Amino acid sequence: DLRDVSAAMLKGAAKLEGRARYDRLQANRTALIEACEKQASRRCDVRAYFGGQQYWLQQQLEIQDVRLVYAPAAGVGNFGGETDNWMWPRHTGDFGFYRAYVAPDGSSAPFAAENVPFKPKAFLPIAKQGVKEGDFIMVAGFPGTTERLRTAEEARFYYEELYPYQQRMLAEYGDLIDALTAGNQAAAIAYAATLQGVENYEKKIAGQMAGADAISLIEKKQADESAFRSWIAADPARQAQYGAALAELDRLVAQSDDEALADARRGLLGRGQLYGAARRLYRWANEQAKPDKDREPGYQERDRAFMSQAMQRIERRYVTEIDKALWEDAIAEYRKLAAEDRYQSFDSFMQGRDLASFYNATALEDAAKRMEWMDKSVADFKASDDPFIQLAVATYDEAMANEAGEKARAGEMQKARSKVMEARLAYAASQGKTMFPDANGSLRFTYGKVTGKAVDGQIWTPFTTAEGIVAKQTGRGEFDAPDKMIELIKAKDYGRYASPELGTLPVDFLSTVDITNGNSGSSTLNARGEFVGLAFDGTIEGVVSDWMYDPAINRTIHVDSRFMLWTMDKVDGAQRLLAEMGVTAE
Repeated sequence: DLRDVSAAMLKGAAKLEGRARYDRLQANRTALIEACEKQASRRCDVRAYFGGQQYWLQQQLEIQDVRLVYAPAAGVGNFGGETDNWMWPRHTGDFGFYRAYVAPDGSSAPFAAENVPFKPKAFLPIAKQGVKEGDFIMVAGFPGTTERLRTAEEARFYYEELYPYQQRMLAEYGDLIDALTAGNQAAAIAYAATLQGVENYEKKIAGQMAGADAISLIEKKQADESAFRSWIAADPARQAQYGAALAELDRLVAQSDDEALADARRGLLGRGQLYGAARRLYRWANEQAKPDKDREPGYQERDRAFMSQAMQRIERRYVTEIDKALWEDAIAEYRKLAAEDRYQSFDSFMQGRDLASFYNATALEDAAKRMEWMDKSVADFKASDDPFIQLAVATYDEAMANEAGEKARAGEMQKARSKVMEARLAYAASQGKTMFPDANGSLRFTYGKVTGKAVDGQIWTPFTTAEGIVAKQTGRGEFDAPDKMIELIKAKDYGRYASPELGTLPVDFLSTVDITNGNSGSSTLNARGEFVGLAFDGTIEGVVSDWMYDPAINRTIHVDSRFMLWTMDKVDGAQRLLAEMGVTAE
């Protein structure tokens, strides 16, 4: 459910500047969420659109008990691994199924043996026929963030300065994790998800930079912005209404550019997981001393379960010596900053201390001990002799002072950017165009068609087929599909799951739908609203769509529902689950 709450969010903010404006917006947001969540089993949020020119309240049914009921073998769900990530042709069966549970009376409840499966009023029917080339499709999902409404200067800064630095840092980070876990299977497993995330993001940034060059992104942004500014300047009334906001946004963007690279280096300190945990726990203690409505988002009572889970998850991806080595490397990179750009409290506390003394004397490696800190007071933290806790306490005041400055700038930025977005909307309307808001984690629909494309003399057909799995199969590493699957493919035992047009079993397909981070796992629907697959990736040439969508190069990769059903039925014998979904197995 979505509701326009722009008036309520902006109430009392019109004449405010900087930090006062930020605080007013935050107070209004908290009040709206608090009122919304008085309804049973609701999770609510307020999302900003067009740089804070509009605000919408989003409410969702919150289900606390969600259980994995089916996932294919890793050799199916991650077939191709990092080698095929962002690439085509793709043969990955990236899907799984969960079942939601509620209390016997239908209300949301934590995990309990007596809970029963949730029965929604409606669910997506699975299409009896799959898609074919040229078919219209839709995707419904929750895309995270895009940057399409950023200024031309912001685009230039990201692509010429920030992204190259981030790519280098990620590449070095990934290489270091590889080196530290080499020959240690347990460590490699513990850091596999971290490494996958690092490699995924590094590859995406490289693709974004290549894509920006391919479509002349910066030049197009500059030309578009020049036309927009000329439109404002051409009318004295428009210049009077929007000129000051545009100049203020330029000033704030320049200020942000000046800080961003230093912020990126300072942010590396968070790679030390125990230091990161200590900082979050001490912030939690400070926030708990306030009334709940005055606490920072992420530290309210509604966030307790998420905080607990974050603290409990650490040791799944933690090995002492590796964390120490990663933190040491991060500190070395941080110390390349000029002294005036570093955290004085951090430098002062670390003076004369070696990292081994932190890890030898801490209790934060123990999940139960970390959980105990969630119920301790600020005084308890200040009295602690745990070195990570002491460091968190020592650096807290400076961190809060820096955050106060960031909030003041955020208030200034919201005021300027929202006014400029008002002008952008008016400009688009004057051109007979519709302007869409950037992704912000809210529900969005996108549509397109099933189609391949030509790439540098190569023809990308819109479908990959099961035979391609056998062609790629090595029986080890990233290309290790289950033996039974290989046998069934060689026997061409596809049954009714084969595509009449292809004469074989489709695995993945391409489309022109517009997705970004956060869309992985989004349902793909045909023109009748029936389920035909899951969107799970894009091609490397198209990841520049975070900044500019171009239908000539953008392609989304979907796993075909026919491959999903065939895998469940023929490979894994999950007929009971198919019946639950309304599918009759062969």
